[in-house]
Amino acid sequence: MFFTAFSDTIPNLAQKNVMKIIKKIVLVFVAVFIMASVGGYLYFDRKFTPPENYLKVSGMTKKLPFKWASDEENSYAAMLLPIRIKGIDKTFYMQLDSGSQSTVFYKKSLESIQKKFPKQLNFNESLNEISLVFNLKDMTVSSESFELLDYGNNVDFETPNTENIIGTIGTDLFEKRKVEIDFKNKRISLLEKIDDKGFSIFEFKKRKIIFPMIIDNQKMKLLYDSGTSGYELIVNKEKWILYKSKKDKIKKENGNSWGTVLSVFTAPATKNIEFGNLKLQLSEITYIEGTSELQKMLMKRSGMQGMMGNKLLLNHKLILDCKNEKFKIEN
Repeated sequence: MFFTAFSDTIPNLAQKNVMKIIKKIVLVFVAVFIMASVGGYLYFDRKFTPPENYLKVSGMTKKLPFKWASDEENSYAAMLLPIRIKGIDKTFYMQLDSGSQSTVFYKKSLESIQKKFPKQLNFNESLNEISLVFNLKDMTVSSESFELLDYGNNVDFETPNTENIIGTIGTDLFEKRKVEIDFKNKRISLLEKIDDKGFSIFEFKKRKIIFPMIIDNQKMKLLYDSGTSGYELIVNKEKWILYKSKKDKIKKENGNSWGTVLSVFTAPATKNIEFGNLKLQLSEITYIEGTSELQKMLMKRSGMQGMMGNKLLLNHKLILDCKNEKFKIEN
């Protein structure tokens, strides 16, 4: 009897040990999954979180004329604002890019300016930054720590009226001033106060402008990226196939994102868009190949379903109050 009872406990003990091991393995997998999820969230959160806004802004500017940079395939490749650097009697240009969270300068362009004006520019080589003061007409913008990008071209001082582009103005400036972009008359105003009637709500999340829209009776969140000026609406391939006209010709061109070559596909479309207080007509739609998996993941994690450029607004005025997350479009 004793032998029989003892022998019966052996498989029971083995079974209990196996169950304990399985439970431990499951707990380890759960812990790893939780840690990976938290780590992934923190990683993507850091990727989207902009650096602190160090801009100092005084005054305001009204109806500052801007120019469109163009290339062979695109008449609205970029919106250029004229600026003056303190101590240098020459007009330079910076691209207004609502897709950039910070104002940055192009190191190669500034190095060529420094050769001609060595006392006016002081680089912090160890931090890859520069202390600079510049003017947008009557408004002064300064920072002790503008980031420098290893990008840009040598400034042409010999050819009159050359559009020397030396940097990018980002949405850190939008935190400091209300913005009115009059696309029809090619003027921009950066103001301290605006009339607050007739506004709609948008998200200004980590200095990203995210507009709510309704396209084909579907609600969408679209990133407003003025750096994609020449396009009305950029979506993923699936939505591009869904919204584009079926038989019209597709246009393919090469794009450029900080030196990375992209393939851009644009097709005609005939869809209505409910955007703020207006209904607009979508005439074309675009998707892009060549973006990194990280960029795709960041877009997906943010909840955004596409990007809107300036082309949709060329006959309108866009008014942005980023601090209070309100916008309005006027004819």
